[in-house]
Amino acid sequence: MNTFTRPVRDLATKAADGLLWLTALLNLLTAASLVAALLHVSEARAEETDCAGSNILTGLEHSDPARLAALRAEAAAVPNGKGLLWKIEGHGQAPSFLLGTMHVTDPRVLAMPGGATEAFARAETVIVESDEIVDQNRATAAIMMQPELTMFTGDKTINDFLKPEDRALLESGLKARGIPLPLVTKMKPWMIASFVALPACEFSRKAAGASFLDKKLAEDALREGKTLKGLETLVEQLSAMDSLPVEMHLKALIETLALGKTIDDVMTTTTDLYLSGETGTIMPMMKLASAGISSDDAGYAEFEQRIIIDRNRIMADRAAPLLKGGGVFMAVGALHLPGKEGLVELLRQQGFTVTQVE
Repeated sequence: MNTFTRPVRDLATKAADGLLWLTALLNLLTAASLVAALLHVSEARAEETDCAGSNILTGLEHSDPARLAALRAEAAAVPNGKGLLWKIEGHGQAPSFLLGTMHVTDPRVLAMPGGATEAFARAETVIVESDEIVDQNRATAAIMMQPELTMFTGDKTINDFLKPEDRALLESGLKARGIPLPLVTKMKPWMIASFVALPACEFSRKAAGASFLDKKLAEDALREGKTLKGLETLVEQLSAMDSLPVEMHLKALIETLALGKTIDDVMTTTTDLYLSGETGTIMPMMKLASAGISSDDAGYAEFEQRIIIDRNRIMADRAAPLLKGGGVFMAVGALHLPGKEGLVELLRQQGFTVTQVE
């Protein structure tokens, strides 16, 4: 029986912060870059694995339709919660376009929604979260530039924080991806999660050298002679993640590991929602699966502030001067688009007209 054909509250005993924390990793370009960079360093490889997983919301249709209806109502109230491609106009220049991405190598995601390929082809300038992702050595150097952001200092290792049963769980999760625990014991919990929080199929594609969507767009831009700009540095993204308490990271790492194959269900559901343009449904789905967490919870509020809202404002401010020149194709994580403090609304506040491309 699939985990999500039972009431979601049955999962809450082992989910809690874990799925919301997993959302942070899915939304953080550094995590995708990190997997590629550290695979390059460690020469770790995973066997090719087929993607598996069931859609959580489909399961809820049978197990808890009332809860599903409440989730749909919450998602419907999210401003700009539908659509991946947005047209940006203003200042008398050629229109620009904003694409919400998912930092994965899934071929369906790489195909992009209708109109995006044409908008990219016409653009003279391409904006991504960080332009450092196109250079593997540069990305690795950026990640290692400030070791205190990613590594335990002194004699401490992850083993100092783990109970024996948690250590066994972590060792098993890493082994499934071809990585020995001793190789990563100095890494902070969220760094280790970049390996174990992704389904095996996504990990194996990255291990084989596949580019995730943002990286592919950046590579294509340079190959086609377009101007490539980044809105953040990888170190800035590292700092955002490291600013959250290590206790939260450690607890969430263990909870995420305990989810086991449920991670496949989370990724499947997130991908399905993304492909259908339902970006405003992703966070309500994650909160539902993490039943004990609400937007009033201090831990969730801190996560949302540091990983999404603060970065939205930085991206909007840094993108605005480039967008004023027109002819731009901007691609950032889809979770940055919806909401009252999402990029779509923030760009409107900057004086742009932003409309969904059907």
